Order: sequence, then C-alpha cells, then structure tokens
Amino acid sequence: SRLEPLKKVARMLQSHLCGLLNYFDHPITNAITEGFNSRIQSLKAAARGFRRFANYRTRILFFCGKLDLAPHLPLAPCH
Repeated sequence: SRLEPLKKVARMLQSHLCGLLNYFDHPITNAITEGFNSRIQSLKAAARGFRRFANYRTRILFFCGKLDLAPHLPLAPCH
C-alpha cells in the first residue's frame, strides 16, 4: 500500500534511534574523513593508477596535507 514507504522510514529511524539521539549529546560526524576520502579517490582516478604506492602516498600528502611550498630561507641579521 501507500503507507509501506512510510513504515520503512519509521523502522529505519527506530533501528538507528540510539545513534541519532547520541548526535545531540555529542555532535561529532565523520564528514571531514569522508571529504579526505573523496579527495583521495579523485586523485587516484585522475592519475589512472600508480605504479608504486610511494608515488600515490606522496601525491596524497601533497594535495591533502596543505604543505607550505614557500622556501624557508634563513633571515639575514639586522644591523
């Protein structure tokens, strides 16, 4: 009947009720992790594969690690 989809949603909410209520006590999500994972999968797809894991790891660290690429030169002493 037409109520079946609504019953399905009600069962889903009931089965996840504990987790849903816990969010209000501790508003923590895995959104940041999912974002990193999405970015890593995009890098992997754009490269069409890597021959060595080290290259894959370097690319992930470069694009997701927010590396500072500015040269760090020692400051000249002021006179």
